[in-house]
Amino acid sequence: MNIENTKAQMRKGVLEYCILSILRDDDKYASEILEALKDAKMLVVEGTIYPLLTRLKNAGLLNYRWEESTSGPPRKYYALTETGRLFLKELNGTWDELRSAVNLVTNTK
Repeated sequence: MNIENTKAQMRKGVLEYCILSILRDDDKYASEILEALKDAKMLVVEGTIYPLLTRLKNAGLLNYRWEESTSGPPRKYYALTETGRLFLKELNGTWDELRSAVNLVTNTK
């Protein structure tokens, strides 16, 4: 069994939650979201993030706006919708339960 594949699947499983959490307080454009994920050691490539942002938008969890940039083309800023905020709140509870369960099973703190 390939450990890298398993690690990638674990990261994919929490990627939506991480993206919604990154957008909790501020609107961000895709490069800022990618940077926040990379800073957190979540190894994500652009080819993964854009389809996911589109899917979250189509699900009504995100919306976006175009904003002019002084250093290049306009940027698409993503923001949580009210539905997205409620969804994130639910995920927070689920994450706490899941983390507790995994910690119990693996005997970690």
